[in-house]
Amino acid sequence: MNEFSRRESLRKSVDWAGISVLGSLLGPTLAHGTERRVLPVAGIATVYHRNSHADVILGKILEGYDQQGGPGPALELVSLYIDQFPEGDLSRDLSNKYKVPIFSTIEEAVTGGGSSIPVAGVLSIGEHGKYPSTPDINQTMYPRRRFFDAIVATFKKHEKVVPVFSDKHLSYNWKDAKHMYDTATRMKIPFMAGSSVPVMWRKPSITVPLDCEIEEVVGLGYGGNESYGFHTLEGMQCIAERRKGGETGIKSVQAVRGEEIWRAEKEGRWSRDLLLAAMAVQPYSVKGTLEARVGDKSPFYLIEYEDGLRATITMSSSLGHNFGCAVKLKGQEEPVAFAYMGEGGRPYGHFSYLLAAIEHMVHTGEPAYPVERTLLTTGALDRAIHSLAKGNRRFDTPELKIAYKANEWPFAKTTIGVPPKTTENN
Repeated sequence: MNEFSRRESLRKSVDWAGISVLGSLLGPTLAHGTERRVLPVAGIATVYHRNSHADVILGKILEGYDQQGGPGPALELVSLYIDQFPEGDLSRDLSNKYKVPIFSTIEEAVTGGGSSIPVAGVLSIGEHGKYPSTPDINQTMYPRRRFFDAIVATFKKHEKVVPVFSDKHLSYNWKDAKHMYDTATRMKIPFMAGSSVPVMWRKPSITVPLDCEIEEVVGLGYGGNESYGFHTLEGMQCIAERRKGGETGIKSVQAVRGEEIWRAEKEGRWSRDLLLAAMAVQPYSVKGTLEARVGDKSPFYLIEYEDGLRATITMSSSLGHNFGCAVKLKGQEEPVAFAYMGEGGRPYGHFSYLLAAIEHMVHTGEPAYPVERTLLTTGALDRAIHSLAKGNRRFDTPELKIAYKANEWPFAKTTIGVPPKTTENN
């Protein structure tokens, strides 16, 4: 199938000036003019059911940011590969409705079943679905490297590369993540990955300036130690990377529980004041002592950077229901703290801001922000999960000596999809 359908829709020729409410969402992409050509993309996903990552990302290309037919990005989904079709699958009905073919291989999805690569970008979404876990360590073995390798094999065969976005952490293990990064670097593939947390709304709506002097960071998290631990790490790292001198990489990672948490506090490895500051800006007030609320099962991930910066990830649903971050700046007595606020129901508007970053890369060939951020958080998460499984062992991480410079990219500030008081992130 060489000819892709071109749907009669608002997105054929997008009048950005007429969508003022989305102005700050699109940010730098507006520099390309008030009218932009719609570019075709391929979607590769594990599953496509209601509220899956495929739904809240690809669904916004198909049906607009509100997923009800309203305006959307200057992208057109023209082909799909779906790995699993569980009960509740949406992909087949949407394929029929919008005339988007579902192909049986990733190569066919990228080429449209033809002998060339007509798409301008590939979105690889390896989240959700039934996949095995690693023995003992219990990491979900999502096929993100398999998807990536099949995309790359298609690029090699047809002698063309286009931008690739890979959802969430690069892989459940460091070896595969590094392989993906090195391959993209070697082949000069514009490559992005990561979480929606860095582009979520913030309460209060602030950040820290680039090249500021950061002494310590605490990331507040909840939920699954791996799945939501990654979100918490990305929310922390998108702030930590803004420090003076840029990112230098991570020297060691250790996960601690129970009494080891409070022993680490006494040793000066993390700051109670910073954690309390992160909790204070949560939508809900938290009562009771930290010790009682954390208990014996909730882990803290203790991270030491190459330049001496200390960071802590607290994974405890009893401390808050939103992701958060608190930062100690040199010479400033009060911490800078904010909660990350996702939209707590459909259409999960924070994914629109992630999609705006993807759209920017597809249109310009330049990632909106460094993929090195996600390479670093992927490695830190892998070590933290291994630490939990290995009796809270401390891991030296010379492999994570990853240096890069942060850049400015807007987070959510418009009123579209104003998040409610609770968060139900995917």
